[in-house]
Amino acid sequence: MQASTHLKKIAADANVILSAVAGKAALRVFLKDDIEIVTTQFNIDEVRQYLGVIAEKYSLSEEILESQLKLLPVKIYPLHFYEEFIRKASGKLSDRDEDDIELLALAMKLKIPVWSNDNDFKNSGVDIYTTAKLLKILKA
Repeated sequence: MQASTHLKKIAADANVILSAVAGKAALRVFLKDDIEIVTTQFNIDEVRQYLGVIAEKYSLSEEILESQLKLLPVKIYPLHFYEEFIRKASGKLSDRDEDDIELLALAMKLKIPVWSNDNDFKNSGVDIYTTAKLLKILKA
């Protein structure tokens, strides 16, 4: 999909949020003032499930990672905001990770791209950006 230099809002997958919480490259995207990052409550809950794994992997405190998560400038949407798009999103991801359905539904509702480093969103009907692609576009 065509990369836009006018990217104003993007829906963040759990994997990029976890990367940012761990202080990896994705954090540089969150620190940019010129893009709004949104996600679902489902994705935030998924991130919280993996904080212990990330803490162990990088020898960090789970409490510090939780604090980092709370500090990220991300707008969190509840299911009721985008639930009318769940069935359509589910159909687009029928043979892929069902954990991605809610984020795709949010992206469809807001008509914005998805930021993810996995391939589950390919051919889902929305633009997809990896962290590397965003860092280049945003000059972060």
